[in-house]
Amino acid sequence: MIARRLVLAGAGAMLAGCSSSTPSTAPAPAASLPPPAPVGATPPAPAPAQEVVANAQGFDTFLEGVRADARRAGVSNATLQRALSGVRPLARVLELDRRQPEGVLSWEQYRDRIVSQTRIENGRRAYAENRALLQSIEQRTGVSPRVIVAIWGMETNYGSNTGGFNVIEALATLAWEGRRAAFFRAELLAALRIIDAGHIQAEAMRGSWAGAMGHPQFMPTSFERLAVDFDGDGRKDIWGTRADALGSIGNYLARSGWQSGQGWAMEVRPPAGFDIERADTETRRSIAEWGRLGWRRADGSPLPASDTQASLAVPTRSAGQVFLGLPNLRVIRRYNSPMNYGLAVGLLADQVA
Repeated sequence: MIARRLVLAGAGAMLAGCSSSTPSTAPAPAASLPPPAPVGATPPAPAPAQEVVANAQGFDTFLEGVRADARRAGVSNATLQRALSGVRPLARVLELDRRQPEGVLSWEQYRDRIVSQTRIENGRRAYAENRALLQSIEQRTGVSPRVIVAIWGMETNYGSNTGGFNVIEALATLAWEGRRAAFFRAELLAALRIIDAGHIQAEAMRGSWAGAMGHPQFMPTSFERLAVDFDGDGRKDIWGTRADALGSIGNYLARSGWQSGQGWAMEVRPPAGFDIERADTETRRSIAEWGRLGWRRADGSPLPASDTQASLAVPTRSAGQVFLGLPNLRVIRRYNSPMNYGLAVGLLADQVA
């Protein structure tokens, strides 16, 4: 979430469902708030990350403000001492936050890279190893186990790459640096509350450079709303307990409106004259109505005479592949919003089980 979030979707999550509320805050350090450029002028380039961190103007004052806000939210002094002691801004986090994509993949390139044979085979193995747990999650949430496994595979390669950054330090860096200070400050305070509640020790709270955590890559505010203690041990451990991690993915999708027993999309063949560049992706019609308009399955066979509502799902930078998206595709995209992400999750889910 999955950055959610933020990492994969530009503010996704992820980071999905992340709070946008602005807590009471101390002013951001002046060094991070350059005056606006004159209209029409090229904005100045930001100072190099190493230089920003070396100067670290106002960071200690920033941390004192965070401590004050956290105490008002009920976080104990002992937690603040453990979590914030020795925290300094990380140049690598600022570098990754500023990095722009060097290239743009077509849908076909993205699809083939993500839904690779290796990821499919690893997903099948993960599904088999966790079958009983996944069935239990489905019984409780109604969410398809194969979709849970596919999101797990997309977010962290089935738990093998959950991120190596100290989440408190990464979030403190981004909240102090100022470009999205309010967002990351809220996430930092949520992370401190999670530690104070006993779900994870401060030193074990690891995640991505943007603060997405554990197997599901939840941002801290998403954790607070949607993580579950699936194994009933009193902790919501999305870092080291598969039951909690996969159960939390299931809970996220269930709370987002998952329709049990329903699919996610179907690949379709458009009628003559269809212009993919001008596709209407907002209008919803029954599948039967799409069929009457000349749409067919990808293999050329008729669409089912179903009253299930669907809308066109057109991948970004597609060479022609088009889908009819069902309501569950919208649910998957609440986890991480890009269309290509949602479609890739669905295609991977179809392959892993």
